[in-house]
Amino acid sequence: MTNLMERIGNERRRLRSVRLRMAAAIEVQANGNEAFVPFYIAAADYIDATMQRVHEQDIKMGQMITDRVGELDDQIRQALGELDARLAGAKVQLEPFLAARDDLRERGSEALKGFEQAAQTYSDFIVANMGHHGATNDLSVKLFTPDDWEYMAGISDEQSAHDEQLFNRVVATMPEGVAEPTD
Repeated sequence: MTNLMERIGNERRRLRSVRLRMAAAIEVQANGNEAFVPFYIAAADYIDATMQRVHEQDIKMGQMITDRVGELDDQIRQALGELDARLAGAKVQLEPFLAARDDLRERGSEALKGFEQAAQTYSDFIVANMGHHGATNDLSVKLFTPDDWEYMAGISDEQSAHDEQLFNRVVATMPEGVAEPTD
């Protein structure tokens, strides 16, 4: 079994790879090509599962920071406020993306253009707003033990296997003519 940091690293790399694959497909434009439908659904399913887990991790992180520091000063309040704002923003942005995925499931190629627009908006949000953020990251490094990181990550063997299955579906359904992402 890989260690926690390797597992988290693999999770983040796959999420980035899926987002880049989706962005490459959006750049090509489906133009009604039915082959894009299963790919976009697979990419959205992967992003949904992963972002739900990231959301849960961030909620745990905020609660653990609050529990560890005892009294909150202005700097910690600001860091936690920024975390709460990112969580709320991410949820708001995820909803129309998942609604576009569900529409794609229901209407197939007729919903491709709408999905591509929603996916581009969501991808732009992720690039601009997600990732490591100094204040909460600094606090968690200072306050958390290895066991805390394990708890916060909440990565199980079953969940890892499910993620790998979802990722493999993304790779298997990628339409011809869409460039593989380069890191």
